[in-house]
Amino acid sequence: MSKKALIAMSGGVDSSVAALLMKNAGYDCIGAMMRLWGGANAQDEKDAAAVAKRLDIPFYTFDLQSEFQNRVINKFIQTYESGATPNPCLDCNRYLKFGALYEKARELGCEYIATGHYVICAQDKKSGKYLIKKAADPAKDQSYVLYSLSQKILSHCVFPLGTRTKSEIRAIAEENGFVNSRKKESQDICFVPDGDYAGYLERETGRKAEEGNFVTADGRILGRHKGIIHYTVGQRKGLGLALGYPAFVVEIRPKTNEVVIGSYEESLTDTVRADRLNFMSVDNITSPVRAFAKVRYNHKGAWCTVERTGEDEITCHFEEPLRAVAPGQALVLYDGEYVMGGGTII
Repeated sequence: MSKKALIAMSGGVDSSVAALLMKNAGYDCIGAMMRLWGGANAQDEKDAAAVAKRLDIPFYTFDLQSEFQNRVINKFIQTYESGATPNPCLDCNRYLKFGALYEKARELGCEYIATGHYVICAQDKKSGKYLIKKAADPAKDQSYVLYSLSQKILSHCVFPLGTRTKSEIRAIAEENGFVNSRKKESQDICFVPDGDYAGYLERETGRKAEEGNFVTADGRILGRHKGIIHYTVGQRKGLGLALGYPAFVVEIRPKTNEVVIGSYEESLTDTVRADRLNFMSVDNITSPVRAFAKVRYNHKGAWCTVERTGEDEITCHFEEPLRAVAPGQALVLYDGEYVMGGGTII
């Protein structure tokens, strides 16, 4: 009897080819699209259904808008209003694209779930643990956004694109006549397609951002800001300040509604703390260990020494200072090609 797998299909080329590769590998496949928010593109659903029909596999649409609102959008709003910088894709992956999808897979009798993420899942022979490994295509590697997946979920995951390049995936889609073979990739957060996060927050909450002061670290007032939701740590453009030197957001103080401005040197830090931890290639960190770390998705990474500083807290001491380390983003640690673990920057 063939292995049964639920394939997450977004209407894009990656997940479509993932479905094809799974079927070709002998899996009994079911395609599924998750409807996550009210403004979702109907064309994406049509494209996903068209590919499923071409592959001759069943196709379902799951309405998960309520879960998406609670798990992703509400946290997105709360994080911005608290002065941090959210990463909703991380939460969506953890709770919806894997958590909720896993539950749907079980309901349909599927042993596996598969997605179009560019990562490799490998089981360590020694420990038996399932690990996330960087994709073969470094330009597409998505290991950063999957650091929080549990062993339970990983043991049922298949990532058929991990060993391939994007150009290969496009070619496969064209060879198989997929309607979305030339479809452009989405670059923005799906529920804020225009990229205006502050405008979205004001529309969603019905609250106008309260103006406040731009200040120096010691409290000297430099000017007025439009509301803390308009800013993120590390930001340089759009401040509207003429100080005679390049100015950066170095801190956001929600309690006093202040945005702290500093020089390039003041925007640097060599110490990063994180909580809400999840480990993969190690069970825990009990003594200082050297690791390669990324502090945002497009960060090239840097070397640091990691030590445990609390029950649910680590502190990383970087060998070279970093810029734009924003609370709310993920700190992800690597042991070579494998994800060691990670947490949320505080």
